[in-house]
Amino acid sequence: MVVLLNAVALNLYRADNFDHPAAGVATVAFMVAWTTAALWLYDAHRRRTAPLLVADLAVAVLLVLLSPVIKGPDMQATVPGFWVMGPLLAWALHWRWRGGLVAAVVLSACDLSVRSHFTQGTYGNVFLLMIGGPIVGFLSASLVQMAEERDTAERAAAAAAERARLARAVHDGVLQVLALVQRRGAELGGEAAELGRLAGEQESALRTLIRRQDAVTEPAAPATLDLAAELAGLASPRVSVAGPGSPVLLPAATVGELVATAQACLDNVAVHVGPDAPAWILLESLPGRVELSVRDEGPGIPAGRLEAAEREGRLGVVESIRGRVADLGGTATLSTGSFGTEWELAVPVQETS
Repeated sequence: MVVLLNAVALNLYRADNFDHPAAGVATVAFMVAWTTAALWLYDAHRRRTAPLLVADLAVAVLLVLLSPVIKGPDMQATVPGFWVMGPLLAWALHWRWRGGLVAAVVLSACDLSVRSHFTQGTYGNVFLLMIGGPIVGFLSASLVQMAEERDTAERAAAAAAERARLARAVHDGVLQVLALVQRRGAELGGEAAELGRLAGEQESALRTLIRRQDAVTEPAAPATLDLAAELAGLASPRVSVAGPGSPVLLPAATVGELVATAQACLDNVAVHVGPDAPAWILLESLPGRVELSVRDEGPGIPAGRLEAAEREGRLGVVESIRGRVADLGGTATLSTGSFGTEWELAVPVQETS
């Protein structure tokens, strides 16, 4: 609207410069109508598409090219003037610095093509177009990146606060119960002693997790790990691990979650099939994603068992397997039957060299 008002005022001031005044009036009226339409079109995100931006730039180009016809070959200024900054800035905001540069080149070329001679004023106009578009596009991209980083930091801070709250709740409740089970199991002996021993192991693991959480003051610097090597650490006489011959370098957090997911699958095999039941882990590194499968040859999971467990509040599979993979933006597919059980995990990644 600002550049439109400027264009209308300048054309009124230079009304005697038009060889065809009626055409000049019609052109200015069209600029007003198009600006009004553009305000409505750009107002909704769903309408801010490539056809609209191309049409907006095409209108500006057309008005620049028609200027010598309307004002005469010796014109000093085009009819739209700085009004062409509208589509230039729209391209810069939408397609960042590349869009601003393309629009600036197109508008500058058109402006130079209609000039009968090159002046200092012409140079100033072209210079502003060529520097304004890319800079606005670059700043737009920087602002978007800053906003995304701010949102990520806010989500991380909220997640850290929630983890700390849960850690306190675990410390105040679950750890005391596990300690009691361990103590009473040892006193009772027999099978209760084994339950007490397991409770003691879980108490120790939870305390370690809480201490690590309390020690975190700020996000650690990004690090990478070899997923193939980490999964190889799960190999045992009953667990076979196969993967690519070359390292699969991924962010440490992603590797940790995938290894924990594979371990959760193996724990299910040990509990539901048997502690000595064989299992197989296969890792594949594909363009843009990794695929991890964990398979056993047990009797399979009875139909409806997972749904029933979830309704009863037992969320082992949901949280330990599907929840972890979902947090990584991937999918977890379960195949089960008389042939056994297989989890196929697919996670999108950006490989790190």
